[in-house]
Amino acid sequence: MNTMQLECFMAVANFLNFSRAAEHLRITQPAVSHQISSLEDELEAKLFHRTSKSVRLTHEGYLFT
Repeated sequence: MNTMQLECFMAVANFLNFSRAAEHLRITQPAVSHQISSLEDELEAKLFHRTSKSVRLTHEGYLFT
């Protein structure tokens, strides 16, 4: 786990939107997605429910905040 993963997690958790989180962090949306995916892999838990129209925290994601 690294600080960029944590920053991306907190931004997505706050905005519930990967694009807005990326804008806030001044990085690309695919970079945010990669950081979240790698964090989820390390934790062996899904942190967000994602659909094409929404993002919301899973129970594990809520506990991680």
